[in-house]
Amino acid sequence: MSADAHSLINLKGLSKVFYTEEVETHALSNIDMEIQKGEFVSIAGPSGCGKTTLLSILGLLDSPSGGKYVLDNEPVENLTASTRAKIRNQAIGFIFQAFNLIGDLTVYENVELPLTYRGMPGKERKERVQEALERVGMAHRINHYPSQLSGGQQQRVAVARAIVGKPLILLADEPTGNLDSKNGHAVMELLKELHDDGATICMVTHDPRYAHMAQRMIHLFDGQIVSEEDAKKMAELEESGFDVA
Repeated sequence: MSADAHSLINLKGLSKVFYTEEVETHALSNIDMEIQKGEFVSIAGPSGCGKTTLLSILGLLDSPSGGKYVLDNEPVENLTASTRAKIRNQAIGFIFQAFNLIGDLTVYENVELPLTYRGMPGKERKERVQEALERVGMAHRINHYPSQLSGGQQQRVAVARAIVGKPLILLADEPTGNLDSKNGHAVMELLKELHDDGATICMVTHDPRYAHMAQRMIHLFDGQIVSEEDAKKMAELEESGFDVA
């Protein structure tokens, strides 16, 4: 993929329609959106508004029904299934609400897995895994299994797995959804640190506290973008007592 200056993600008129025998559901309608390299964007909105559907399309886990999606200067609609899988492995890091760790693999093996699929040499894999686990503060749990970890620790391992391949973008789907407030805040601080170090992050959340930790906040409602704002400025206004409703 090209390294020229351009939007990392560019959506034009994106739509997604789900069909059943009797119902046609418009999950996304006419979405225009850009994400620049190095941005931290949150996508907020009520349950069922299309947030996860949009993230699935961004992550090449699903395809739009219409419109254009350009990822790192490359249109994705004509990519083969194998090419899409390769891009998911090499260019996109996923962080899920349910952690999605493999129970019978150790912390090390879970983080190593995406590198194994790349056919990366063992020595380089070991260095990458060690670096990623140290980055999230979990190197001391390298031989533990997911069942031996708290929810917050499991999500930190999931973040390590997402960043170990040094992806173009991190996609986080409700990364604090299964965590208590203390662990949720700790994971959000970790994402903020990764962004400060240059990571590009697109996060779906229904929690306004965490949405405001991004640079830019996009609001979805009934499958459409209804507003977009500078999240930091909004948080500062709210803290000063200004009514932003």
